[in-house]
Amino acid sequence: MVVDSIAQWVRVQRRAMACSFEITLDHADARWVPAAQAALNEVAAIEAQLTVFRDTSAIADLNRRAAGADVVCDADLFALLNRCDELSRATGGAFDITSTPLSRCWGFLRRDGRVPSDAEIDAARRIAGHHHVRFDRQQSSIRFDQQGVELNLGAVGKGYALDRVADLLRRRQVTRALLSAGRSSLLAIGGAGRGWPIDIVSPRRTQPIARVWLRDAALGTSGAGEQFVIADGRRFGHVLDPRSGRPAEGWLSASVIGPSAADADALSTAFLVGGPELARDYCDRHPGVMALLTPDDESSQTFVIGRSANTEVEEP
Repeated sequence: MVVDSIAQWVRVQRRAMACSFEITLDHADARWVPAAQAALNEVAAIEAQLTVFRDTSAIADLNRRAAGADVVCDADLFALLNRCDELSRATGGAFDITSTPLSRCWGFLRRDGRVPSDAEIDAARRIAGHHHVRFDRQQSSIRFDQQGVELNLGAVGKGYALDRVADLLRRRQVTRALLSAGRSSLLAIGGAGRGWPIDIVSPRRTQPIARVWLRDAALGTSGAGEQFVIADGRRFGHVLDPRSGRPAEGWLSASVIGPSAADADALSTAFLVGGPELARDYCDRHPGVMALLTPDDESSQTFVIGRSANTEVEEP
């Protein structure tokens, strides 16, 4: 963990989930540094529970046993998995935490991308899909309906951790802070004036896509820019459409603003897959959720869909 004081900001950092978790405070709020340090200490425990890369994690245990037995989860994990199921249903399967077999066959799980055959994709699709996960809400248990089903919370874990950290900070009476996990997940507690200024960027654009002023809200961004494979001159991004088993196409970046960082992360992935039609449908049904979608072409157009209270968007 690093505490960094620069000019008017105090930044408290910790490495977890393959990125830097950071809490930014105004220098006038430096008294909250101990609270920020204590809150970030919880991220390691959250990662230990959610990661698929440790055999000792709760998710790894679930993946090993749930095809043969009902596996009881603790209350927090069960609530998260239940919320992921709700989001899968609300997005028509565009967000799905069971897509690990697809990521594996494309080589993105271990960052060794390849283009699989149609037969490999079809085989992976047969064991992917949230409909394979059975919830017993009275017992807080999970069961898979066949062998080979795997859960992976990589698309929602960072946002979930930020939500948990924010809860801890609020309990310690912190009223103004900006939380981030890497470049893709942010959560603002309070914010003076217009709020916290956030630039939405893409590694494939030299200029920011937009600037968002964020106050008491979360922002999640998914993009097609960082992990990909090229075959026959065609570029395949790492964000897969769980419904087709193939990479999402047509959109450079999707950002979502809403009250929950976990939801914002999940929905940004779904909207990158489903495009503005899905985003409009969801935002119409869920007031307070806003989406920004940027096409993967030479245009500078960004679609702004829905509304989020206390959030302003500036486009270039």
